[in-house]
Amino acid sequence: MNTPITENGTENGTENGTENGTESGTREPVVLDVTEVMSDPELGARFAESAHRILADLVRGGAALGWVDPPSRDEVAGLLDGVAAGACAGDAVLRGAYIDRQLVGLGYWQRYARPTHRPHADLEKVAVGAAAQGRGVGRALTAALVADARRAGIEVLTLDARGDNSAALSLYRSLGFTEYGRLPDFVAVGELRYDKVFYMLDFRGKD
Repeated sequence: MNTPITENGTENGTENGTENGTESGTREPVVLDVTEVMSDPELGARFAESAHRILADLVRGGAALGWVDPPSRDEVAGLLDGVAAGACAGDAVLRGAYIDRQLVGLGYWQRYARPTHRPHADLEKVAVGAAAQGRGVGRALTAALVADARRAGIEVLTLDARGDNSAALSLYRSLGFTEYGRLPDFVAVGELRYDKVFYMLDFRGKD
């Protein structure tokens, strides 16, 4: 289940590097890939812990991230390690968004494992901490991940989201995603039921 993005901010801060968003006093988000994060000793040491805090707080607040209860630190660390390993193999991209050297969001996509689906990838999570929502962080993360997928030669980038997550769905549409399917009342959160919505971005023939 793809995460909610509750802001409709403008696209900014998608450039790489540490000079525009990870330096103290800068308020614009900067989106770094996992290699850049880990090359900075301070950011790398805090990455898993900060990611856990963001994800656990969002789930605790009812966010549609695929968990009913907040994930443990070990679960998040294992998830990030797996995606980072995929990134080293060219099968994934993991990025973090920073403001003033503090992690405020993260997102990743992974190639499909099925051999016949290998040309394609799924945008699995884009999560923005509550305090940073409304500042374009989700747009910056998603735009960067889309650009990564295009550069990697991904043919079709897919995602799914909960049907009540109108802000996220609006953002995805603004970045070129289109709906290709919907499962009514499929996502169960206690007694509540929500549609599961499937989006795709087809890069073929767009270069």
